[in-house]
Amino acid sequence: MRIAEADILILPGLGNSLPGHWQARWAEKMRTAAMVEQAEWVEPDPDDWADTIVAAVDLATQPVVLVAHSLGCIALAQAAPRLADGKVRGAFLVVPPDLERIGAPDALLDFLPVPRDPLPFPSLLVASASDPHCSLERGADLAGAWGSDFHNAGDAGHINIQSGHGPWPEGLLMFTRMMQRL
Repeated sequence: MRIAEADILILPGLGNSLPGHWQARWAEKMRTAAMVEQAEWVEPDPDDWADTIVAAVDLATQPVVLVAHSLGCIALAQAAPRLADGKVRGAFLVVPPDLERIGAPDALLDFLPVPRDPLPFPSLLVASASDPHCSLERGADLAGAWGSDFHNAGDAGHINIQSGHGPWPEGLLMFTRMMQRL
């Protein structure tokens, strides 16, 4: 599938993807991409986030490919059973957080339990060996539960601006390859 043949819906994590973040850059560069805007970025409500994702997919005019980062991955897993059959063609999931680890922020605990049902569409989960919010093993565990292909990005931190990932060309290459397989 070509990028121009899909509505690329970008799902940021807690606090939104700030200017310069690879998700914001992709939204600016891809003609068919759009950020899914949540009502509350700092004190997120899981039901509201899932409702917003479902509504964005419902409003899409082309097949949908989702690009989720961090908490956006968890919200997508929670919304997945409610998404219209066949409308989502795939998902690119980047560094979902381990909400069950000790020290997870209280604002995120309402997202528990993390769904473990397979996603109803193909997906690729990218995890980092040095992500402070999720171990590589937990990332692989979530990929297995969700039926996602798994990619170890190595020592990449949380794959955000703070870890030095502004444009993240390696991620764009992975995403492009995933799109070709859809």
